[in-house]
Amino acid sequence: MIPQLVTVRYRRPRGRGLRLYVPVLPVLLVASPLLLLAVAGGLIACLATRVSPVGALRGAGRLLWALPGTRVEIEYGRTAVLVSVR
Repeated sequence: MIPQLVTVRYRRPRGRGLRLYVPVLPVLLVASPLLLLAVAGGLIACLATRVSPVGALRGAGRLLWALPGTRVEIEYGRTAVLVSVR
Protein backbone atom coordinates (compact mmCIF):
# COMPACT_ATOMS: atom_id res chain seq x y z
CA MET A 1 0.00 0.00 0.00
CA ILE A 2 1.36 3.41 -0.94
CA PRO A 3 1.73 5.88 1.97
CA GLN A 4 -1.18 8.30 2.37
CA LEU A 5 -0.06 10.63 5.18
CA VAL A 6 3.22 11.69 6.74
CA THR A 7 3.12 13.16 10.24
CA VAL A 8 6.04 15.30 11.41
CA ARG A 9 6.14 16.22 15.10
CA TYR A 10 8.73 18.69 16.38
CA ARG A 11 9.19 19.28 20.12
CA ARG A 12 11.04 22.47 20.98
CA PRO A 13 13.27 22.78 24.04
CA ARG A 14 10.94 25.39 25.52
CA GLY A 15 7.33 25.89 24.67
CA ARG A 16 4.82 23.92 22.69
CA GLY A 17 5.58 21.40 20.00
CA LEU A 18 4.63 21.63 16.36
CA ARG A 19 2.79 18.88 14.48
CA LEU A 20 2.44 18.84 10.68
CA TYR A 21 0.25 16.48 8.68
CA VAL A 22 1.48 16.16 5.08
CA PRO A 23 -0.79 14.33 2.60
CA VAL A 24 1.41 12.43 0.14
CA LEU A 25 -0.73 12.55 -3.04
CA PRO A 26 -1.08 16.37 -3.31
CA VAL A 27 2.65 16.79 -2.62
CA LEU A 28 3.43 14.26 -5.37
CA LEU A 29 1.16 16.10 -7.81
CA VAL A 30 2.83 19.44 -7.09
CA ALA A 31 6.34 17.95 -7.23
CA SER A 32 5.69 15.80 -10.32
CA PRO A 33 7.83 17.94 -12.70
CA LEU A 34 10.79 17.51 -10.35
CA LEU A 35 10.05 13.79 -10.03
CA LEU A 36 10.21 13.43 -13.81
CA LEU A 37 13.65 15.05 -13.79
CA ALA A 38 14.73 12.75 -10.95
CA VAL A 39 13.56 9.66 -12.86
CA ALA A 40 15.41 10.83 -15.97
CA GLY A 41 18.56 11.43 -13.89
CA GLY A 42 18.20 8.01 -12.30
CA LEU A 43 17.83 6.39 -15.72
CA ILE A 44 21.00 8.11 -16.94
CA ALA A 45 22.83 7.04 -13.76
CA CYS A 46 21.66 3.42 -14.26
CA LEU A 47 22.91 3.39 -17.83
CA ALA A 48 26.24 5.00 -16.84
CA THR A 49 26.87 2.43 -14.09
CA ARG A 50 25.47 -0.55 -16.05
CA VAL A 51 22.64 -1.21 -13.57
CA SER A 52 19.33 -2.54 -14.89
CA PRO A 53 16.80 0.36 -14.90
CA VAL A 54 13.93 -2.13 -14.48
CA GLY A 55 15.58 -3.66 -11.41
CA ALA A 56 16.23 -0.20 -9.95
CA LEU A 57 12.58 0.80 -10.47
CA ARG A 58 11.44 -2.49 -8.94
CA GLY A 59 13.63 -1.85 -5.87
CA ALA A 60 12.35 1.72 -5.52
CA GLY A 61 8.76 0.45 -5.78
CA ARG A 62 9.36 -2.15 -3.07
CA LEU A 63 10.89 0.51 -0.83
CA LEU A 64 7.88 2.80 -1.37
CA TRP A 65 5.50 -0.09 -0.71
CA ALA A 66 7.23 -0.88 2.61
CA LEU A 67 7.08 2.69 3.97
CA PRO A 68 3.64 2.67 5.72
CA GLY A 69 4.10 2.05 9.41
CA THR A 70 7.62 3.51 9.49
CA ARG A 71 8.54 5.74 12.45
CA VAL A 72 11.75 7.75 12.68
CA GLU A 73 12.55 9.44 16.01
CA ILE A 74 15.49 11.80 16.49
CA GLU A 75 16.39 13.42 19.80
CA TYR A 76 19.14 15.93 20.40
CA GLY A 77 19.20 17.36 23.90
CA ARG A 78 15.69 18.59 24.66
CA THR A 79 14.69 18.88 21.00
CA ALA A 80 12.93 15.92 19.37
CA VAL A 81 11.61 15.19 15.87
CA LEU A 82 9.27 12.29 15.06
CA VAL A 83 8.38 11.35 11.46
CA SER A 84 5.58 8.80 11.05
CA VAL A 85 4.40 7.39 7.71
CA ARG A 86 0.85 6.00 7.44
